[in-house]
Amino acid sequence: QVQLVESGGGLVQAGGSLRLSCAASGRTFSTYAMGWFRQAPGKEREFVAALSWSGGNTAYADSVKGRFTISRDNAKKTVYLQMNSLKPDDTAVYYCAARILIGLTRGAEDYDYWGQGTQVTVSS
Repeated sequence: QVQLVESGGGLVQAGGSLRLSCAASGRTFSTYAMGWFRQAPGKEREFVAALSWSGGNTAYADSVKGRFTISRDNAKKTVYLQMNSLKPDDTAVYYCAARILIGLTRGAEDYDYWGQGTQVTVSS
């Protein structure tokens, strides 16, 4: 069983930055692919970024490419999402997800464990 706990959300002005963290339990964290998703009010959950178990491969949604960076520290069992140049459209609840199988993917249905989410609000 894996538990994921997100932190780092909050209220920020447009153009600002936030860094989200996702702390994981479980001995095999270093073998999991990890992802970040978000869900805005009235919208479906959408893919934001993903990272392979080694950190060597990444994928980003077009809407965040060049502004967001996903990374991981396997020794700390933590995955991060650095968000720069934030826009009001980035306002959402952000979820961390873990995938047991090797290989990153953009599909939410491919992830096995989810955190409870952290709210990010970007004011204009």
